[in-house]
Amino acid sequence: MAARLVAMARERYRFVMSPDGRPYAVALDGPNIALPLRNKGGLRQRLARLFADAYPGEVASQSALADTMTVLEGIADDGDPVPVHLRVGRAPDGAVAVDLGSADGRAVVVSATGWSVVERAPVLFRRSGAMAPMPTPVLDGDGLAKLHALVNMDTASFRQLVAWLVAAWIPDIPHPALVCKGEQGTGKSKAAQMFINLVDPSPAAKRSQPRDEKAWSRQAFSSWALCLDNISTIPPWLSDTLCKAVTGDGVVDRALYSDDDVVVLTFRRVLAMTTIDAGALAGDLAERVLMLDLQLIDAGRRRSEEELDATFDVVRPAVLGALFDVLACVLAVLPSVRLESMPRMADFARVLAAVDQTQGWNTLGDYLSTSANVATDAMEGDPFALAIARLVDQAGTWQGTAGQLLEALPAPPVRPPNWPKDATRAGGRVKRLAPLLRSIGISVDDTQRSRDRTRHKLLTLARTDPDQDTASAPEQASLWPGQNPNTPDEPPPDLY
Repeated sequence: MAARLVAMARERYRFVMSPDGRPYAVALDGPNIALPLRNKGGLRQRLARLFADAYPGEVASQSALADTMTVLEGIADDGDPVPVHLRVGRAPDGAVAVDLGSADGRAVVVSATGWSVVERAPVLFRRSGAMAPMPTPVLDGDGLAKLHALVNMDTASFRQLVAWLVAAWIPDIPHPALVCKGEQGTGKSKAAQMFINLVDPSPAAKRSQPRDEKAWSRQAFSSWALCLDNISTIPPWLSDTLCKAVTGDGVVDRALYSDDDVVVLTFRRVLAMTTIDAGALAGDLAERVLMLDLQLIDAGRRRSEEELDATFDVVRPAVLGALFDVLACVLAVLPSVRLESMPRMADFARVLAAVDQTQGWNTLGDYLSTSANVATDAMEGDPFALAIARLVDQAGTWQGTAGQLLEALPAPPVRPPNWPKDATRAGGRVKRLAPLLRSIGISVDDTQRSRDRTRHKLLTLARTDPDQDTASAPEQASLWPGQNPNTPDEPPPDLY
């Protein structure tokens, strides 16, 4: 029975191993979709059904199916690893492929010359239970305006949102976490859900804050884009985890039913969060976010969720078509974009510069200004950072060990949980706060040592002038005849 199952499988599928050591089956005559061997909806389940159809009156036993999977895993492991993508992948010719998530395996391929819907994806995609199909995009010159009508943002914020949505489909760059900020009644949660369902539709686009790193890794492994809703406080482990997910994370875990083998999960994800207070963001996470303020919705303009969902479903194909048009323009000019200075999240900044060049906007300047404000808000939410700033304001330049710094800073009457308890923790906190301190004109130097025989590490905190230079793209000629790329009030060119 196991031999017949193996023969059936080899007649219909080829077997590959992903770089993270997971075996997959790919139909020889069908969509370019990687099926897991053992999971629900995978090859094991399909083979059991095929066997019952091919041999009436017989049902494949569990032991025969288990033996079959072991053989097929060995076949998959016989070749070189093959990249397996989730929702978005880079084709061999440099184009971006986006999986529509449909049963027929269609995908959108976006290149520097435009975009099209293809019947078979040029890269190998895998699916997960957290994915939902994406509607087929259509050509509509009013797609961006239809999206803007659904969100309560000013023009500058909306253009940054468009640039973030476009960058979310570029798979090989870090993407800042989109933070929708605003008071109650601004529609943060619904807006964030809408944005995620444009990039990577899911039946559960909004997620609760994970309880530990393992729960987070399971969520991140099954979705390209996801939203953490109603974040009020972020524990240190989650802040570090989100930072790593932005730039590229890896989790090593014990393999199932094994004591000496491990499974490595590697992922870079597109994140969105909703919050009321930006002070909840730690310093290193604050440098990796795109903060967008949502405006309060008037009672006369407020709509029910049912009405919003119905409208969103109607306009989504046109919105997707417009976003893919902008992405094609970005891919056309991105290789030639150079920044005068490189900020944090430099790859995303280059995408913003490309959007500005092709659309005549100023998203890069707005993003850099907003990032400086986010850093200031994060400072105000950290008592230890504020105490350091006051110390430097009084002294001008301060030098000493981490223990001496802890003694020099007056502890609040009620000590906050993140206030360092000893010199080692104080030194680590200063190191983590260095980017935030630098953004308000305080330099941190820990390269010097004391001259006595103890050779203690010294911290030097000094007041400097904040860097006023902003990253920008150099002046370049317009890509479109008759259009000045630096006039934001003009409509984008007709790309259809």
